[in-house]
Amino acid sequence: MSPICTLVRLGRSRASIVPRWKCGELAIPPKELCPACGERAWQPVPLAGEGTIASFTVIRVAPRAFAADAPYAIAVVKLKEGVSLLGRIVDVPLEKLAIGLPVRFRPLVRDAQTSVGFGPA
Repeated sequence: MSPICTLVRLGRSRASIVPRWKCGELAIPPKELCPACGERAWQPVPLAGEGTIASFTVIRVAPRAFAADAPYAIAVVKLKEGVSLLGRIVDVPLEKLAIGLPVRFRPLVRDAQTSVGFGPA
């Protein structure tokens, strides 16, 4: 199976499965070759989904499909495993957002479409 096909929703406790090569490198987004050593053989590794906000922005003027949700926050979250994911922040008041705030993966399902989200740890 291609690493491109390995990002899957596993529920509230797991963020996804990502490729890990023999050298220990993780890749998000998944890649065919290890960015560090060029290896093709990899093993799937589940992410715990816990991390801290590394950067965030508050969307006040949203795209039409999300206009009713504005304002809302999008953040880059540095996971404990060392990789970063971009996702929407939910159930955290905008005035409480801060770099370093602990968060946990939370899949967001809207109209049968799943996206990456993070909520309070």
